[in-house]
Amino acid sequence: MDTRSPHSPRAILSPAVDPHAMENLRFIRETMERSSAFTAVPGWGGVLIGLTAVAASVLAARESAPRGWLAVWLVEAAAAIVIGSLAVARKSRAANLRLFSGPSRKFALSLSPPLVAGALLTLVLYQAGLESFLPGMWLLLYGAGVVAGGAFSVRIVPVMGLCFMLLGAAALFSPAGWQNGFLGAGFGGLHIVFGGVIAKRYGG
Repeated sequence: MDTRSPHSPRAILSPAVDPHAMENLRFIRETMERSSAFTAVPGWGGVLIGLTAVAASVLAARESAPRGWLAVWLVEAAAAIVIGSLAVARKSRAANLRLFSGPSRKFALSLSPPLVAGALLTLVLYQAGLESFLPGMWLLLYGAGVVAGGAFSVRIVPVMGLCFMLLGAAALFSPAGWQNGFLGAGFGGLHIVFGGVIAKRYGG
């Protein structure tokens, strides 16, 4: 015979959670997820990087010698690093986020190895006279870094990285004359499109 009181804890049924409470729980969960993610990925900074990359693709197309072509894109890479760094710092200050917080360190540590590998491979391929493979390699490794770093950021970032990787893979198996176009479409077009989306959804 069950002697438990009808008022004992086990006898009390849990009330149904109303939709408003569920929405509050969902908001709290999403807030906690974003607090552990690197949200200072620059939107408008990405757009600006894309615009400079489009300009670089136009200038590089006018270069007949591999040395001049490579010089244009190396200057563009340096400009992109400066623009990106300043944009991240500005967005972090505006959002009262610590620039070197845990998520930002993880993002940087995940992004950096493919970029370092790309720099070393650039030297090797250029010295070997295989500069036609550079655009595909750049896009592929940059995309891999963004996918890895995006694991600690908002969801759209790894999607952008995957698009870079797909474009890089296509560039590797395309005619040499198309390579500059792939760079313009990737570092230019993808940065502009995804930068605009990030700026709209997550702030500038």
